[in-house]
Amino acid sequence: MAAPESLTILDITGTYTMNKVKSDNSTDEILRLQGVSWFKRKAISIGSITLKVKHYKDEEGIEHVDIDQTLTGGIPGTTEKRTLWWKERHNEDHLFGAVVGKTRRTKVDVFDEDFLKKGWTEDTLEYGVIQSYVESDTPKSGTTWIANQVCPSGPGLAVVMIYLAPDLGN
Repeated sequence: MAAPESLTILDITGTYTMNKVKSDNSTDEILRLQGVSWFKRKAISIGSITLKVKHYKDEEGIEHVDIDQTLTGGIPGTTEKRTLWWKERHNEDHLFGAVVGKTRRTKVDVFDEDFLKKGWTEDTLEYGVIQSYVESDTPKSGTTWIANQVCPSGPGLAVVMIYLAPDLGN
């Protein structure tokens, strides 16, 4: 199924369901490294995740992306309220624990990784990608990881890189 023409990097509002056939099988390992329990990882692996995304600007013109996740059967997942202004925000997430994150719109030329600079749509090159950088709040969560998500036209097309602190031994 092709994305609707109304979907651009300036408005990613929509409902997105994970396609398990086209997704890689690294989800369990990524969640394990982020400290998610075996039970929760198994529940996630059985179902599909649906994201309901609301992308908007507030009265001051600041962009926001609100994401509600639901697992198959209507089981509530996490809710993320991202403000695209690159300021740290602290959050207590029932899946990942204590995290610190920041989100922005940025041009792709800021990235060091060559693969993040190529293959984008024209509107993405013109207006930039949405980058969300989240790390564990190690003193509170007991885990140490970084997730760097780059979103072009829609969350289903995101590139996510997970980094682990060198002292974890993994």
